[in-house]
Amino acid sequence: MKAYRAAILRFDPDLPPNTAAIYESDGLLVVGPDATGRQVVLAVGAYPALKDQWSHVQVTHWPERIIAPGFVDMHIHYPQTNVIGSPAEGLLPWLENYTFPEEIRFESLDYSADSARFFIAELLRNGVTTALAFATSHATSVQALFEAAQARQMRMITGLCLMDRHAPAELLNRANSGSERDATEQSLIDTETLIQQWHGKDRLGYAITPRFAPTSTDAQLHGAGELAARYSDVWIQSHVAENKEEIAWARELFPASRSYLATYDDFGLMRERAIYAHCIHFDDDDRALMRDTGTAAAVSPTSNLFLGSGFFDYAGADRVGFAYGLASDVGGGTSFSPFHTMLAAYYVGREGQTKQGLSLSPQHLWWQHTLGAAKALGLDGGRDVAAIGNLQVGCEADFVVLNPKATPLLARRTAQASSLDELLFSMIVLGDDRLIEKTVISQVN
Repeated sequence: MKAYRAAILRFDPDLPPNTAAIYESDGLLVVGPDATGRQVVLAVGAYPALKDQWSHVQVTHWPERIIAPGFVDMHIHYPQTNVIGSPAEGLLPWLENYTFPEEIRFESLDYSADSARFFIAELLRNGVTTALAFATSHATSVQALFEAAQARQMRMITGLCLMDRHAPAELLNRANSGSERDATEQSLIDTETLIQQWHGKDRLGYAITPRFAPTSTDAQLHGAGELAARYSDVWIQSHVAENKEEIAWARELFPASRSYLATYDDFGLMRERAIYAHCIHFDDDDRALMRDTGTAAAVSPTSNLFLGSGFFDYAGADRVGFAYGLASDVGGGTSFSPFHTMLAAYYVGREGQTKQGLSLSPQHLWWQHTLGAAKALGLDGGRDVAAIGNLQVGCEADFVVLNPKATPLLARRTAQASSLDELLFSMIVLGDDRLIEKTVISQVN
């Protein structure tokens, strides 16, 4: 067992996001193994109230620091690390000119492994302790990312990117050399093989991953839906309704579906643990479909602003009632930093929904990148997995240590904070990787 003394931020899972934060200015966090050997929170609260009960455990004291839940990134592309910040006129030109040429390189295991190690290190350096990530259409890229995450005992969910049309030939799923199967059939066999090899191993999870509907044939989407039914505890991830040109393309390719989003439902790809990035251009029927199937949205504000895609409708999501959480969407997204993502979400809420007068509170923003994202992923407890994204008793002990004096301006502003919301918002606006002093990953004994 280990104990840590500092200010502590956590969330009440039963309260609304804008009032859910619990803050102890002088707190104690005790972690230790549960029955399965995972390091979980054994006790948390005010230091004066807990110190006698846990006096037998050595305490690490971090004065003037804040312990907070590790951040959860619901949508990120590890093969796009090298193309972050590339200029483009919009989504489709950006894919053609930067993303696809870079992803071709991931056929090499060495290139994939080097990229995966850097990617994991960059996530942890920015305080991200769980991620749902895209790989490429090469099995080598999936293997490399799982191996890199496993080496750091990080919770990582990823999967083989399914594409069998409308992409460069080097990226289309291909049949194995000498196989009599076609590429589409082989991609589904490879997906099932990777599920059986990696899903549930240590802290790893598999996601069935059509890139987006236009780059998969009906046969591939049908097969992906069959796998999703067969393996009900794996995740599903893809993109939807990000860009108006993309939507028009999807509607041409799948005219029988009620909407672009409904295409995925028609192939059995909407359910709990299904995560769709962006979800910008929705009507209320789409929102109701998300709610009724238990599907969640990965809100990607820096990417949406960078590519000019549009604004996620927070008011519409809350009115109809479907789950969502925050995502960096690197490399269309412009930063690994959760603080940059939260600030961009604030801009989206203010600028994109002015008619509703929406202003996302600091607690709500922070919740979206921690407990809210965990809930959207189905990782807030249950299914024999301890909760993540929070520091309540029983949660896996992934956390960050924040230094609110990391820069002169941060130190000056946080010292003036007269409320929790002011403290959180000053870190959201002024924070970056320098604010993350330490990232602690739950160990598995």
